[in-house]
Amino acid sequence: MTKRTERLDSELQKEISAIISGALKNKFPELVGLISVTEVNVSPDLKTAKVYISVYAASPAAQERSLAIIRENGGFVRHELARVMRTRTVPELTFLPDRSFEYGAKMDALFADLHKDET
Repeated sequence: MTKRTERLDSELQKEISAIISGALKNKFPELVGLISVTEVNVSPDLKTAKVYISVYAASPAAQERSLAIIRENGGFVRHELARVMRTRTVPELTFLPDRSFEYGAKMDALFADLHKDET
């Protein structure tokens, strides 16, 4: 990964997060929960980007609905991004759920079980 793509990843993460928490939430009040853009990976040709989203909501159904709203409005997010970014083109965005928190909780539970067996 080059310095340029790392810088672009960081800038896109910040701007996409601002768009989701601002313009998108105003447009869709049913977008609930704490929504975080945890990571953005831009391809080397700068044409596509994977955007990892973490949604903390009251229920799994609310999480899925919020993620679905974000996915359905990817074009809107990209359009808003084009207004604030100083790049020639804005990459095509693919929104993916970030499951690292769930994975970490699962690993913590496994380690706790291992320690329980030792005592």
